[in-house]
Amino acid sequence: MKKLDVNCDVGEGINNEQHLMPFIQSCNIACGGHAGNAQTIKTVVNLAIKYGVKIGAHPSYPDKDNFGRITLKMDSLEFINSIRGQIKLVESIVLEKGGMLNHIKPHGALYNDIAKNNELSKLFLDAIFEYKKNVKLYVPYNSVISNIAEKMGFSVIFEAFGDRSYNNDLSLVSRNKEYAVLNSPKDVINQISNIFLNNFVKTISGKKVFIKADTFCIHSDTENANKIINEIAINFNK
Repeated sequence: MKKLDVNCDVGEGINNEQHLMPFIQSCNIACGGHAGNAQTIKTVVNLAIKYGVKIGAHPSYPDKDNFGRITLKMDSLEFINSIRGQIKLVESIVLEKGGMLNHIKPHGALYNDIAKNNELSKLFLDAIFEYKKNVKLYVPYNSVISNIAEKMGFSVIFEAFGDRSYNNDLSLVSRNKEYAVLNSPKDVINQISNIFLNNFVKTISGKKVFIKADTFCIHSDTENANKIINEIAINFNK
């Protein structure tokens, strides 16, 4: 069976990366927008290189107070400069350590916004245009951002979430709802199996919706994250 690619958002202050890195294939490092700084990035990059984990930048709206989970209205130039600056910070440290930047994955509200907003998607792709040839873009299947990016020649990797519930339109259930996060290893394994093996996700309404995924995210701050990651490794990547 094809090996499952599991990615984690890291460098966000949870400090459990040393437990996750041996069992994941990709990591998305907070760039200072919603969390993180040069020191946390260096620590996580060292761990990623040690365990052979692909390194990605995880830019967001510059809003640490709200952990990047609220939409910010920003001037276009301010937005572009922020995204570029965040990615450059990670990239410079990765190169300094002898690694390579593999991918870019937006965070939180930005991730959700560009999944459905045409204008913001184009602005984000403008911000990361210099990485088009050499760096992959982790985004949701059949989203606005994925469709535009593919037409522009970006290398798009479809991402699905093992630990988040889905609405019928494949948007993520709001974190304000108690059933938004899956923290039972059994539930996560079941959702990943449906997507990975059968290309469908069972939404909160019980509907089976077609979806594709090349990589699966488990958030490092999800309850039982360490156990979930271990169970995924046992079930999919023995």
